[in-house]
Amino acid sequence: MQAVLPMLLALALLGGGAARADDSKRLRIITWSDYVPAEVIADFKKETGIQAEVTLSNNEEIISKLRATGGAGFDLAQPSQDRIVGAQQEFRIYKPFDLSQVRLDQFMPDLLATVRKNATLDGKLYGLPYVWGAEGLVVNSKRAKLADYGDLCRPEYKGKTSIRLRRPVLMAFAFASGKDPFALYGDIKAYSALMESVGRTLIACKPNFRFFFDNKDQALNGVRSGELVAAMMWDSGGWALNRENPDIRFINPKSGAIAWLDTFALPARGKNDAGAYAWINFTMRPAIAAKIAKSIGNFTASKGADELADPRLKAQFKESFPDGFRNVRWYPAIPAGLEEIEGKILDRIKAAD
Repeated sequence: MQAVLPMLLALALLGGGAARADDSKRLRIITWSDYVPAEVIADFKKETGIQAEVTLSNNEEIISKLRATGGAGFDLAQPSQDRIVGAQQEFRIYKPFDLSQVRLDQFMPDLLATVRKNATLDGKLYGLPYVWGAEGLVVNSKRAKLADYGDLCRPEYKGKTSIRLRRPVLMAFAFASGKDPFALYGDIKAYSALMESVGRTLIACKPNFRFFFDNKDQALNGVRSGELVAAMMWDSGGWALNRENPDIRFINPKSGAIAWLDTFALPARGKNDAGAYAWINFTMRPAIAAKIAKSIGNFTASKGADELADPRLKAQFKESFPDGFRNVRWYPAIPAGLEEIEGKILDRIKAAD
């Protein structure tokens, strides 16, 4: 028995060493559709020897999966910037960045500053910017004239417009009413009152909505076919339709596009931090970031990548956002309890006759 124990110990140590070696050659990423193109995975493996393994998800599922495992199972996650601090405070599913491992000079300074503001907790940074985009108005300019979100409710467009019944539409209609919902995040009573008001507006507007769309394809097909004259939708969808039909345009509304910013975040119990840092630095190189932007149809946070973007996409961006980020409403971190308030309002809108 005494002779067997050292042998078993040696085998266990060898097995543990093999597992650690395997972990260093695998990078498990939980992210959104199109965010990790196959071409970029191949380029990364060729340069580093690390194989990126992708699990497609969304904000809610990222939090749910990491919460269930205590932050294990993935080495890199890509939540939106407003979904990091609250989840970290409640579930401790992320670890802070060691910024000495990050090529910060590769990031656009304004986007980096935005994430620093919204993903810093107790002086530690838990997110880095990756891809950004916005929701605004997609309009068939031959059939409708819209300047702001409230114009979707004009009587002449009855049964001809659409929205996605999620929290962005509540934010959009709040801004269109002249109120700043983000400024009320710290005042639950005032925030609830504003959401109630927005809910009443959207219930009154229901006859105008041909349908509530659940995904991008449904919205695109509605505008493409002419069933819809306008919709609140993502910029990338509007630009895609514009390439098919120049009469269809993405418009930054008068009260401001609602902008999202997806990030890099490190799960608390990831096994390959070195691989995650290597991936971040690799994908923020302008040439690589340009490939990612082409895959997604949105711009990345890489400084200089926009100069390598498709000329048509660059022109569309300048047409939609002539003042750059000036008239854009970035989501701040969401305090606990707000989404429950919003969920009740959205349910009420959906159920209303």
